[in-house]
Amino acid sequence: MKDILIGTWAWGTGYNGSSMIFGKKQDPAVLKNSFEEAVKLGFLNWDTAAVYGMGSCEKLLGTLINGRNDIFISTKFFPAKKYKSGALTKSFGESMERLGRNVCDLFWIHVPNNLEANIKEAIPLMKAGKIKSLGISNVALEHINIAEKELAKAGLKLGAVQNHFSILRDDQQPIIDYCNANGIRYYAYMVLEQGALSGHYDAKHHFPVFSMRNLMFPKSKFVKIEGLIKCMRDIAAKHNVDPSQIPVLWALSKGALPIVGITKPSHAQKLAEASGVVLTDEELKAIEKEAAATGIRQQGSWEPQ
Repeated sequence: MKDILIGTWAWGTGYNGSSMIFGKKQDPAVLKNSFEEAVKLGFLNWDTAAVYGMGSCEKLLGTLINGRNDIFISTKFFPAKKYKSGALTKSFGESMERLGRNVCDLFWIHVPNNLEANIKEAIPLMKAGKIKSLGISNVALEHINIAEKELAKAGLKLGAVQNHFSILRDDQQPIIDYCNANGIRYYAYMVLEQGALSGHYDAKHHFPVFSMRNLMFPKSKFVKIEGLIKCMRDIAAKHNVDPSQIPVLWALSKGALPIVGITKPSHAQKLAEASGVVLTDEELKAIEKEAAATGIRQQGSWEPQ
């Protein structure tokens, strides 16, 4: 559990930030307490991106890290559809400035636009020790093979893959298995479907109307997942953990490392409480049966088909 990444998409302000995506503005003081509680509990791996709040998320996280060298940092560059020479290098420098770092533990190419060209641009930063590990996100197996081939030319290896993977987006197992067989870490984002699978929302208490996540998961979908939520709540009760941890444990059982967003100290505490819990084969089958019955396949507008 301690190898997971703690996500911070909901921390940013402004465009593509907490209010726009999640429908709720976050209190910086609460986020500070959340960071401190998570670190105290041993969650030292943190994930962010240049486009989360258009830099505001990185800046806040950098302020909280405040020069600590025991924090593992993962951040991302979002390439344009048309390749622009120097854009990755520029984005990397700006991210490091906001984060207060000279070196990035894990640096992502956020989408596979002009993948080969952007990898070529990242290679000098890798060879200089500025990027310790390179990852690619929102990719198919063909993209992974392209990245491996390009990096191999420079004597380097692909470090990680990050894709959307959840109980309602269970089509990643071949990629997960490939990554695990080839020494590539596979990170799963949106394992909780931005809170829809946390067990804390339902058709009567759903997402804020004016939020991107409500567009992706409206009230009508909450009606369809009632059986799945009940199943996960029952399993959570057996293990004495919060229902929000069942999707996390499910993803771990599939060989993925979840990225779990937190905005409250209690979120970190719930993660810690679930450490060491392993779902049984019967429980996994029950969850997957209920998920299949929903008929839902979740997909973000930014994702490839």
